[in-house]
Amino acid sequence: MKKKNDLSSVDKTELLALVGSLQNKKVVVIGDVMLDVYIRGAVARISPEAPIPVVEINEDDRKMPGGAANVAANITALGGRSAIIGTVGMDMAGKELVRELKKNKVDTTGILALADRPTTEKTRVIAHTQQVVRIDREVKSALTDSQQDQVIQKALKAVRDADAVIFEDYNKGLLTPKVIRKIIAYAKAHKKITAVDPKFHNFFEFKGVTVLKPNMKEITEALGPEVDGETFETIGFKVMKELGCKSVVLTRSEHGMALFEAGQPIRTIPTVAREVYDVSGAGDTVIATLTLALTAGATLLQAATLANYAAGIEVEKLGVATVSAEELSQRLLEEMNR
Repeated sequence: MKKKNDLSSVDKTELLALVGSLQNKKVVVIGDVMLDVYIRGAVARISPEAPIPVVEINEDDRKMPGGAANVAANITALGGRSAIIGTVGMDMAGKELVRELKKNKVDTTGILALADRPTTEKTRVIAHTQQVVRIDREVKSALTDSQQDQVIQKALKAVRDADAVIFEDYNKGLLTPKVIRKIIAYAKAHKKITAVDPKFHNFFEFKGVTVLKPNMKEITEALGPEVDGETFETIGFKVMKELGCKSVVLTRSEHGMALFEAGQPIRTIPTVAREVYDVSGAGDTVIATLTLALTAGATLLQAATLANYAAGIEVEKLGVATVSAEELSQRLLEEMNR
C-alpha cells in the first residue's frame, strides 16, 4: 500500500473542537509508575578525585510523576479524568509519588504499596541544560502471584466506568502475562478502548487491542532478526497481523509517526516540534493524547495528529512534563494563523 502524508489534510478547526471534547473522559492507566527526580546545578570545575564534573546544586530538587504516572498526569492536564493502577514501595519515594499524583488530580486508590520492593526512582543530575548522569533505583522482577491478583482486582474495579484503558509497560514487573490477559479480556468484554505503549518482554501478549503505540526500537527488539532489512511499512503491517490489533501508531523520532489501520493506506505524520529541548516523556504525552482523543470519537488520523501536536509542545520542556488543554488549543490556533 502506498503511504501518504496526511498532516495537511486534517482540519485544524476540527482538532480544536476535539480538544474541548476531551473533558471528563475517564482513562485508567495500568503500568509501571515511578518517581522522577531532577537535581539541577552548574559546573565550574573538574573533580580532583576523578575526571568528572563537579555539579554545584543551585536549586531545590524537582520531583515529578514518571512512567505510567506521567501518562495519568497528562490525561488530567488535558481535561480528562484518570485513575492509576500500579505499585510503590513503603518508602518516602512512594509517598512523594502519590502526593504528586494527587496534586495532578489523579485517582490513586489503585496504587498498591508493597513491603518487598522499593518505589522505582530515576534521579537525573543536570548541569545547566545538559544531563550529566541518571541514577536508577528499582526492582524489575515480576510481582508475586498474590500481588498480581491484587493489581487485577483494583484494575477491574477502576475499568468498569472508564472510557478507555492504557497499558504502560516499562518492563518493571507489573504487567505480567496474567495481568495483561485478564484486564484485556475484561476491557474487551465491556467494549472499552484499549491502548498500549509496549516494551519487548510482553509485546506479543497485547492481542486484539484497539491501538498499539511502539517506537522503532521497541518494535524491532520484539520482532528480532526476522525483520532485519525490512522497512517500517512492512514491519507495521506484520505487527498488526500477528497481534490482531485494530491499529498501530508507530513513532519514529524525528521522522514523526506512521499509522497502520485495516483497510487504509499507510499514513505518515511528520513531526511538528518547533524546538527539541528534552524528549523525555514525549511518548507518555502521545499515548495519553491519542487515547483520550479516541474516547471523544476522533478518527485514528485525528487522534494521532492531535497527539503529534501535543508531543511537539512537550519536547520544548525540561524533563517529563504534561501538556494542558489550553497549551494544545493555543498551539492549534497558532498553526491555523500561520
